[in-house]
Amino acid sequence: MNAPPQDLAPHRTRDGSFTLRSEQLGEQYHSLHGALNESLHVFIRNGFDQVVKDPVDILEVGLGTGLNALLTWCHADRAQRVVRYTALEPHPLSAASINALDHARIVGEPDRNADFLRMIMSPADAVQDMSPWFRFMWTQHCLEELDLHEAFDLVYYDAFSPRVQPELWTEEAFRRVRALLRPGGALVTYCAKGSVRRAMLAAGLEVQRLQGPPGKREMFRAIKPCLTGG
Repeated sequence: MNAPPQDLAPHRTRDGSFTLRSEQLGEQYHSLHGALNESLHVFIRNGFDQVVKDPVDILEVGLGTGLNALLTWCHADRAQRVVRYTALEPHPLSAASINALDHARIVGEPDRNADFLRMIMSPADAVQDMSPWFRFMWTQHCLEELDLHEAFDLVYYDAFSPRVQPELWTEEAFRRVRALLRPGGALVTYCAKGSVRRAMLAAGLEVQRLQGPPGKREMFRAIKPCLTGG
């Protein structure tokens, strides 16, 4: 996808939380079955909660509306675990679009709203210390432009679907993720297509099929083996 859709509009999902939907693309930033429930199930319960390291370095591929970042910040504070969070977003959203979703109130943290908006609208590549436990930075770099090696313990893979962003669901893309992960590190994603699983396996990742969020039968968690040649 070379540019963000121009017709994004707030859309209420089945759990009462909001996402942005493009009728032009026939795509939205979160599951219509429940934006909040999807993020909690895929990225928090099957991602963040499964990592025992402290501090933990997280990479998000597809910052989008910032819901995953907000939830991780809240959970890091509650657990008093240090999180260093880096998000990739080549096409950042406007403050008006993000504000319209009312994420802080929806997740039960209305007092964080002003700080959340400040965090998401911060300049690219500027580190934001949001609490003693949560450090945030986003960048407009694409995945292939990220010049790091074994820098992350966990990757939230939240790109648009393979139909919309096929280039991010290839063996080449997952080889790049494998290089970014530390041994034993994991990628979690809402996607459970057979072609994606095959690409992950070809890239040298070990793929686990897990119960999916509401509306989906399965999701994937992919692990970088601890014993690896590079």
